[in-house]
Amino acid sequence: MSIPRAFPVFAIAFAAAYAVLYAVCVAKNYALFTYHPALDQFGFGVQKPKDGPAMYWYGWLATSGIAAALIGFAAAWLPETLTRRLWSGWSWAVPLAVMLFFCYLLRGYFLR
Repeated sequence: MSIPRAFPVFAIAFAAAYAVLYAVCVAKNYALFTYHPALDQFGFGVQKPKDGPAMYWYGWLATSGIAAALIGFAAAWLPETLTRRLWSGWSWAVPLAVMLFFCYLLRGYFLR
């Protein structure tokens, strides 16, 4: 079984884009949907808590996943001359940078 030429390009673009998009979704609260666990209900978009806490995490994952998949597919369609020199390290370097961003974003929890 051989892997198509476009799959590594898709995987690298998806990994880098997903990490960045997830950080943006968390920072700006761009959730595709909201889950209300006390009511066992899902609501479209960002909603206020109804009866108990609202969970936006699932919506952030979905928003980031859909957008990163579109970016990955777009990168996979690029000609090989443009993607030949794509560094595979982006698939770990960008998520590592995003983890540092989350440490900064959540510094209030660490520095109490």
